[in-house]
Order: sequence, then structure tokens, then C-alpha cells
Amino acid sequence: MHLHILGICGTFMGGLALIARAGGHRVTGCDANVYPPMSNQLAAQGIELIEGWKADQIGLKPDVFVIGNVVTRGNPLMEEILEQGFPYISGPQWLRENVLAGKWVVAVAGTHGKTTAASMVAWILEHAGLEPGFLIGGVPENFDVSARLTPSRFFVVEADEYDTAFFDKRSKFLHYPARTTILNNLEFDHADIFPDLAAIETQFHHFVRTLPAGGLIVANGTDEALARVLARGCYTPVEGFGAADGWSAGTLHADGFDVRWQGEKLGRVHWMLTGTHNQSNALAAIAAARHCGVAPAQAIAALGAFVGVKRRMEVRGIVNGITVYDDFAHHPTAIETTLAGLRTKVDNARILAVIEPRSNTMKLGMMKGRLAGSLAAADRVYCYSAGLNWDAAAALGTRAFVCDDLQRLVEQLGSDARRGDHVLVMSNGGFGGIHEKLLARLARKA
Repeated sequence: MHLHILGICGTFMGGLALIARAGGHRVTGCDANVYPPMSNQLAAQGIELIEGWKADQIGLKPDVFVIGNVVTRGNPLMEEILEQGFPYISGPQWLRENVLAGKWVVAVAGTHGKTTAASMVAWILEHAGLEPGFLIGGVPENFDVSARLTPSRFFVVEADEYDTAFFDKRSKFLHYPARTTILNNLEFDHADIFPDLAAIETQFHHFVRTLPAGGLIVANGTDEALARVLARGCYTPVEGFGAADGWSAGTLHADGFDVRWQGEKLGRVHWMLTGTHNQSNALAAIAAARHCGVAPAQAIAALGAFVGVKRRMEVRGIVNGITVYDDFAHHPTAIETTLAGLRTKVDNARILAVIEPRSNTMKLGMMKGRLAGSLAAADRVYCYSAGLNWDAAAALGTRAFVCDDLQRLVEQLGSDARRGDHVLVMSNGGFGGIHEKLLARLARKA
């Protein structure tokens, strides 16, 4: 089968392309911007990429056009597909019908931590010799790819609540026939498509109603929104994490933490990851893996060898004693927990937090009231304000340097940073290559 994928350079659609190619399909694709690293990954697999949405791509005559949610009505190629009556399908639906059918699907959902928790589950299953397939919205360092197809009966998927396509406004996860499900947490996000938290809870409710009675839900036992979702109707057994009557983190140590199930100690995870959020991700992954047949002791041992995920507290360089990190955090809760983890690690050293409020929710100003509080653990804040329709300087106060010129922001950072500082860059995009620019600027520092 020949697939032509519209929006192929997105994380999900790019991963789908790699899986389809591994499955023996011919894959081509297009996007508004074709650039590394995704373009390099796809080209290395022999996937032909076209930049732009010209209607003449119809001449490729694929068996089906796979449509990403970046595509809207008015897109020239999409309009031609509709005009000619050619077959098209959403990415999540294609994945369900062609990959997930017949698999034991482990779906990881929630506002925060999906990528890390999914990566942990995939690694635990791999460590146990189960060789899972996976499609994750990031690159687990233990695998160095975001997606792969294997003969294994197990497939781990990051289950996103964002909508599927312009013609299918259901959340993506409603297409995934999950047997083991992690519900990590639930907060308001995606203000461009959801009016409030209740609307997101309804989508999670729909998802829960599709899960089999023989499956398992691993749910955050401290999350009130998830409790409301499950109270609306649940037909699947539930194991909680984060509470004493379920999976919990016992005594914390400098190199890890104890894992407990209903108060009984099962072992200790030895690792150097920071933050209580990563402990929660680990508990959820251990519980999910047990449902897949992996004993907790095996899972605990596997997590001791878990490296992490690219763009999750990833050290991008150390120059003149100044450490620069890259992190995907872009929601106030994620920003706060990421900073808390780094603060625990570096103690009293200075933290310079650098943020790009890039998500649609942030750009709309829906979270501006929470942003300053989420950055409280930082000694100094630098905010790139290009594209915002609200006053970031007023929202962040006097501790912050706010600027809509990226080069000026880098210069200010380079001037302010000193030996022993930790510079934490947080964005859900490329941030204009700020990491390389900053490392080069620090290298020039006297």
C-alpha cells in the first residue's frame, strides 16, 4: 500500500510514517516545513518528503491519504482530495486498523508525563525480553527512536487527548483499543479546542467507557479530576498510584526510592532522575508492566537502567561551569515540577529559568495567572514573548527579563550567567535553536 501523509513532520505523524515503512508500505509525505531532525529520520528510511501543500501532489496517486490534525479546510491539497473524492483517513484511525488490531495495547494518557511514562513502560517490556512496538511523542534515550514496529504482541502508545483531525474532533486516544491504560493526571490544557476542564473530562470519560472489563486502568490516586472521570462510569479494574492503599513511593534516598504495593516494600529503584513526578511515572509504569506479565522486581531493575527522554531535563552542554538543560515543560504544573526536581538536585546553586510560552493555551493567556508562581523556584526568569497577546512582563514581575528578540535574550542570559549556574530552557518547540546560540555565547564569556 502507498500512503501519502499530510503533516508528516509532526512527532505523531512522523512516527506513524516510520512504522508504516517498517510494515512494508510505500510512504511519502508533505508538510509546511520540512526540516531536521524529523526530515533526516524520514529520509534515512527512504521516505520521500515534499515541502508545502500544492494540489499537484494528487498526481502521486497513493492508495490513501493519511491526514494529520495540522491540516484544515482551505488547505490546497486537502481541497483537491475532497474535490476528486480520493480516499483519506486520520493518522490514529490508520494506526488502529493497520497496526494495533490484535495487539496488547498499553496506552498512556494524561496532561503531563505521557512521554516519560510511556518510555518507561516500553523500556521495562524491552528489558524483560518482550520487544514491544511503540509510538511515543518523544525520543527515549534507551531506544534513540520515537517509534518502531516489532512482531511482539505488545505495543505502547502515547495516548493524546488532542483532537484527531478536522473531520474527526474526538480525542486521538478514542482510536486506541487499550488493554492496559495509564491515566497519569488531568488538568486544563489545549484551550484552542477545549472550553474548560469539564470538556476534557468528558473525553477521558468516553475513553474509559471503551476499555475492556479484562483490562486494567492504572490511575493517579491523588487526582480529583480523574476521580470524577472514573465516578462517571468505569467497567475496568483500577489500581491507584500515589496513595498508600495502592502503588506508592516509600522512603526517598539520594539515588532513588522504595516501591511499595499496598504498604509492602517490593524493592528500590536506583536512579539519578529528579522530581516526584518521575517517581509517579515510575510507579505507573511498574503497575502497567505487571499487568503485561512483568514482575515488579524485573521492572524495578529495568528502571535502574532507564536513561530518560530527550528534551526532558536533557543536559545540552556545560560551558565555563554553566550547565544548560533542555526540557519540554510548557504548562505551569510541568514547569513547577521540573524546577522542583532541579532545585533538589542543585541545592542552593542559582537556577536561571528560560521559557517560551508557545502552546496555544499559553499564547491565549489562559495560564498567565499561574505562570509566576510556577517559576518560584528559579532565581531569575527569562521569557521570550514573541507571539503573545498578553503582557508577560506584568505577569512575571521584577525577577523576569522579558524580550521578544531572541538574540537579545541570549545576550542578556550570556551576560548574567556565571560559573555554577544551571540554565533551564523550557519550551514545547525548537525555541529558535536557543540552546546552541546560548552555548556559543557562553563560550565567548571572559
